[in-house]
Amino acid sequence: MRRLLVALVLTLLVTFVLASYVKNVIYFIGDGMGFNHVYLASILEGRPLNMMKSQHVGIVKTFSANTWVTDSAAAGTALASGFKTNNGMIGMLPNKEPVPSIAEILKLYGVKVGIVVTCRITHATPAAFYGHVPDRDMENELAEQLIESDFDVIMGGGMRHFLPASVKGSSRKDEKDLISLARERGYTVITKKSELAQVEGGKLLALFASSHLAPASERTGEQPMLYEMVEKALELLSKDGEPFFLMVEGSQIDWEAHGNDPYGVWKEVVEFDKAVGVALEFAKKNPDTLIVVSSDHETGGLSTSTGTYMLEVDKLRKFKANTDWFISRHSIEEKEKFIAAVKEFYDIDMSEEEYSQLLNVKKTAKSVYDLPNAFGRYVSSKALLGWTTFDHTGDPVPIFAFGPGAEHFTGWLDNTDVPRIIARLMGYPLTYPIQKEPIITGPVLY
Repeated sequence: MRRLLVALVLTLLVTFVLASYVKNVIYFIGDGMGFNHVYLASILEGRPLNMMKSQHVGIVKTFSANTWVTDSAAAGTALASGFKTNNGMIGMLPNKEPVPSIAEILKLYGVKVGIVVTCRITHATPAAFYGHVPDRDMENELAEQLIESDFDVIMGGGMRHFLPASVKGSSRKDEKDLISLARERGYTVITKKSELAQVEGGKLLALFASSHLAPASERTGEQPMLYEMVEKALELLSKDGEPFFLMVEGSQIDWEAHGNDPYGVWKEVVEFDKAVGVALEFAKKNPDTLIVVSSDHETGGLSTSTGTYMLEVDKLRKFKANTDWFISRHSIEEKEKFIAAVKEFYDIDMSEEEYSQLLNVKKTAKSVYDLPNAFGRYVSSKALLGWTTFDHTGDPVPIFAFGPGAEHFTGWLDNTDVPRIIARLMGYPLTYPIQKEPIITGPVLY
């Protein structure tokens, strides 16, 4: 009993010490963003990014329960709940036992909660903060769980998972009308950027696209930029002065890296970083706010060299479009027009041999991604920028922290450490089920 009391006192002391007057938390996740994604964007911008101004920087390991190379579902679960799980699973252990996220627990304590993303709101990373499914593709079920979460501010895409099957554009297989249900639960539901200004309070569900929002380099009209959504989320969550927790995902850094697209990565990282800047401005007026910026995993194996001791920065700065956009608008079968467009948008003089190689990729493609991926790697090579894969890697990722308690996010961390530290800093214990058996069945911990 005496030992138990000593342990309890020590736990309370640690909680007290860690609780450095953190009232609000803004938790940024750059999907697929590794060290070199951040560094490349900084080089191309010619300045330090907002996140790079942190005095407290750490390194985060990302492996999942069953593999050294995680997907976003397992990584999101670790970053949200503090537990490892298998790739593809959300909000539950490998044995399918659900575990609550930090957002769900904070909500139970009366803390306001927001989620802001540029992908479908039912995609893997945002879903890890409210969902519990064995398969990340169960987005219809995740949409239902999101409405049940009662989170205060929800912004992103994915309208198709909230509409009954009889409505054009729906991805549901039933007649559940989650938009009507959301309104019944007290949500204001909007679908346009221009409607944001009209929302002055209360719970908000903003779905700005049927699927994902357009890439940052293409987004116009009634789809807001990430920083605009973050500005509104902070306004609403802080309105009554009560504590809040906001998770913000730069969702599409990952997809541009999957395509080995340097221009796309550049623009997505900059959009994400601009939202970080908005948070930093908020924290200046609200110094009891902790800002944590990290990633779920690295994508693409990005390298700022191909072994030539050179990086053609000036050439990269002349790129004008992401490669998916370019390939979708310029037919490779029209040889002369295609070569001329490559010169116009990338300042690259494509040779006959290079053209023939890309044309052969199109002719032998087994996936719609084969040609844009090959084109992304081609334009990268012309700037002497390297990639090792079109998929995720097991590389560690950066973590940057600002504000009270930021010093706890330095050194080597596991992704499961991050939500646990945040929870202790806010003074709200994470109440997880007691595990009698080890849940890690994959990589050996060290």
